[in-house]
Amino acid sequence: MAWEPPADWLRISTIDAHTGGEPLRLITSGFPEPLGATMLEKRQHARTACDHLRRALLWEPRGHADMYGALLTTPTTPDGDTGVLFLHNDGFSTMCGHGIIAVVTVGVETGLLQPRGDDGLVRIDTPAGRVTARAQVAGGRVERVFFRNVPSFVLAKDLVVEVAGRGPVRCDVAFGGAFYAYVDAAQVGVRVEPGQHAYIIDVGMRIKRAVMDSYRIVHPAGESGLDFLYGTILYEQCPTEQTAQGVHSRNVCVFAEGEVDRSPTGTGVSGRAAVHHARGELAVGETMTIESLVGSRFDVRIVETTTVAGVPAVIPEVSGSAHITGRHEFLIDPNDPFREGFLLR
Repeated sequence: MAWEPPADWLRISTIDAHTGGEPLRLITSGFPEPLGATMLEKRQHARTACDHLRRALLWEPRGHADMYGALLTTPTTPDGDTGVLFLHNDGFSTMCGHGIIAVVTVGVETGLLQPRGDDGLVRIDTPAGRVTARAQVAGGRVERVFFRNVPSFVLAKDLVVEVAGRGPVRCDVAFGGAFYAYVDAAQVGVRVEPGQHAYIIDVGMRIKRAVMDSYRIVHPAGESGLDFLYGTILYEQCPTEQTAQGVHSRNVCVFAEGEVDRSPTGTGVSGRAAVHHARGELAVGETMTIESLVGSRFDVRIVETTTVAGVPAVIPEVSGSAHITGRHEFLIDPNDPFREGFLLR
């Protein structure tokens, strides 16, 4: 077709993928480079200068309430291969595990990223810190991505908060690139299954608000851009047939403004590894397989222990698979009254 959009229409190109069912819209052109000497500064600049583009790409009519995005940037460290910012329905996140898996899969398969050296690592700068990823390639396709996450740690164990409509709820607060409240799903009468999707959102957001209202989130290293609760993770033991396949448990993450992760959540399972290690339930070198709401699985292994400003922490390695689903050229007509998008849940 010979038609070309008018010159004053903005064009933004993306390659779309999913990791374990969770979407990732990787922006490849048309989005301005965020400014800043650090990834936290780039994130802040994107929040103030580019938020209308985030809404246009992720909200309706081009997206939906559970759409997720990523933007490659120049790295902010001398040995970094790329920087990355992640976008969701309520803003820009600090790290995203399913996003790392999808970005590396798309990047390696399309040539956007060139792994360095014999180890095939991609060194990625994120607002939460350095992440290193390795693609397992066969026949020109990325079969699996392994990434070593930022140091993950427990901020609070057995915190009890008063949740509206639920009463007292016990949770752990842990960091795996973002802070989450971890709650045994049985404690709040939830099953981690697709049929309870709406109920999971309601309960997850009630818990998130209760923790935010009663507990101050402070990153021990003094990184003020990380001092917020990103979401709630509800977990449960798997049925016998999944346990027989080596699945440790299943969980679902409710994050941002009621967004639900279809994958097991890479930052979330990193925080879970820290929680289980702190409780003596997961040793260095051991692996947990965690299943998502839709049945996809991530493996998480503790590579080593470390500290963050004196707080005991672990270095988790997470692995999973992603698949490309399409490519798009989105057009933004300056006269479109819905050019910046809208949301209906």
